[in-house]
Amino acid sequence: MYSLSGRTAVVGIGATEFSKDSGRSELQLAAEAVFAALDDAGLSPSEVDGLVTYTQDGNQEIAVAREVGIGDLSFFSRVHYGGGAACGTVLHAAMAVATGAASTVVCYRAFNERSGRRFGQPDARLGGEPSSQGIEMSWHVPYGLMTPAAWVAMFARRYMHTYGATSEDFGRVAVAMRRHAAANPAAWFYQRPITLEQHQQSKWIVEPLHLLDCCQESDGAVALVVTSAERARDLRRSPAILTAAAQGSGAGQMMMTSYYRDDMSGLPEMGVVGRGLWEMSGMSPQDMQAAILYDHFTPFVLSQLEELGFCGRGEAKDFIAGGGIEIDGHLPVNPHGGQLGEAYIHGMNGIAEAVRQIRGTSVNQVADVHNVLVTAGTGVPTSGLILSQD
Repeated sequence: MYSLSGRTAVVGIGATEFSKDSGRSELQLAAEAVFAALDDAGLSPSEVDGLVTYTQDGNQEIAVAREVGIGDLSFFSRVHYGGGAACGTVLHAAMAVATGAASTVVCYRAFNERSGRRFGQPDARLGGEPSSQGIEMSWHVPYGLMTPAAWVAMFARRYMHTYGATSEDFGRVAVAMRRHAAANPAAWFYQRPITLEQHQQSKWIVEPLHLLDCCQESDGAVALVVTSAERARDLRRSPAILTAAAQGSGAGQMMMTSYYRDDMSGLPEMGVVGRGLWEMSGMSPQDMQAAILYDHFTPFVLSQLEELGFCGRGEAKDFIAGGGIEIDGHLPVNPHGGQLGEAYIHGMNGIAEAVRQIRGTSVNQVADVHNVLVTAGTGVPTSGLILSQD
């Protein structure tokens, strides 16, 4: 494994206002976030020579470069698998910087997801595409299983059967995320906490998932600036050092529908990422003071805790009981409110929160933070990071 540990850093973060209808194009949103990230780092567009985004982002790198005023690009990359790309963008940027392919790289993700292309809608065309993914989807889309909520519901039901988890266990994740978001002025659900009773009374989306088990859909954008650790120390903000970065895909992996594995009650791809992070960093779960876990649906938060080694298989429901993942719990998770509470920007807003935690500037600051683990989308090939104080 090529080690990036300690060689690169995230030095700037920027975001638009998260909303249900931005009134701006995805290109405008991306440019606003990039400008904000560069300003945060104290850099100008002329100092950027690399751009990384998601395959699914509607903005080509050259379009963002033109809009922002970035000149020549020596590196650009697009990372696959939707939310699974979040930490992968930083990994690709860090590799470019560490190998000399670029000196300063901006990662970005922009969404008109609420007012434009809504991800959560049924799409019968998924099962008919002349591609490998179309073949995968053809096994279940024609029978009505064609939304992310439905795909995750299948996993959640099996997880409940195997480990005795309940809807209330999932609900405790939602309650914690909304409690964090309620204290975050940037969050869509600012000042709007929920109770476990409200979670249980919210309407069914696909059993066993209630409405409040599912993340919102948002307009907005987030950008991050990555450069060398040496250069970072001379910039405006204290850097978040990239201690480890990894990508992972599990055996028998499909696109949120890996139902043909021998065991479908876990997320093996997250296990691959976790092992990579611990090996590269020389750390363990006990060295993390906070975690930013991808929470598009509550059941996958439980499984991530297990795959990453914070608790044993089937023990996540006990790990989170009694506020275990809240700010004053044994592992604060998503102090910004996550995608369930702050906004769904395909996980990029979670990386921004990890940087704030390392800097000590979060609105929900965890005490004595030295290392933060971050994960990307689950149910798909995914990625992860460990960010640390310098």
